[in-house]
Amino acid sequence: MDIIDFLNYGFIQRALIAGSFIALLCSTLGVLLVLRRLSLIGDGLAHVTFGSVALGLVLKIYPLYISIPFVMLSSLGILKLMERARVFGDAAIGIVSSLGIAGGVLLASKAGGFNVDLFSYLFGNILSVSEAEVYISIVLSASVLAVIFFNYHEIVSVTFDEEFAKASGINTKKINTIIVLFTAVTVVLTMRVVGIMLTSALLILPAVTAFQIAKGFKYALIISAAAGLFSVISGIFFSFILNLPAGATIVIMNFLLFIIALICKYNFRLKRHALMI
Repeated sequence: MDIIDFLNYGFIQRALIAGSFIALLCSTLGVLLVLRRLSLIGDGLAHVTFGSVALGLVLKIYPLYISIPFVMLSSLGILKLMERARVFGDAAIGIVSSLGIAGGVLLASKAGGFNVDLFSYLFGNILSVSEAEVYISIVLSASVLAVIFFNYHEIVSVTFDEEFAKASGINTKKINTIIVLFTAVTVVLTMRVVGIMLTSALLILPAVTAFQIAKGFKYALIISAAAGLFSVISGIFFSFILNLPAGATIVIMNFLLFIIALICKYNFRLKRHALMI
């Protein structure tokens, strides 16, 4: 099969469009989360997403409509625990995460166990993305990226030194709220790409790949975005050709890029050390 035949399939086109926008969103936001040592917030909110999807299936409501507001409220709960209850970030994420997964298991058991629909959200199925989900992904991803762009300097300042940003007159509470809410939206969108179980990988891997070879923050954003896009596009291609699960293939492609970046970084250090000798 050549590339033209591959792109003629409607479900491939939908997967590529939705996946590309979500990959850009994940890789951009992932850089901010990793720098702020909040990378595991994606994993925590993914567990909450599991609970919200189970609730949507029990109520017979499209899960995305339940998940977005539910997970956004949960992200604010994590932020409030960190600010007011003086709970460290990882502990706050653990509290909300455990409640989300426990609620999901209870709801699933009341609904008669784990059905096919719930499993499709757990492990993702980007090749089954609907046209409505494509439009939702484009609108939400573009909106989030636009807000990040227009608040770029404030977000960067808070990311690197929150105390200095606060002293400089930046409303750090507003920026923190924006970041956690955007993370919530991103996690919900990502569950259709790689599934709830692998969501955090798409947030973390492109960012840590970029940090291996990037020489500055802007370069890290660009490299992370490129890594995210490449992993999604190549993952969709190989999953279809080799009949593999799309979500898992995308994550494996991300990991391979990370290994390549790590090798490049190691070789560069060896060459620099040799020149110094």
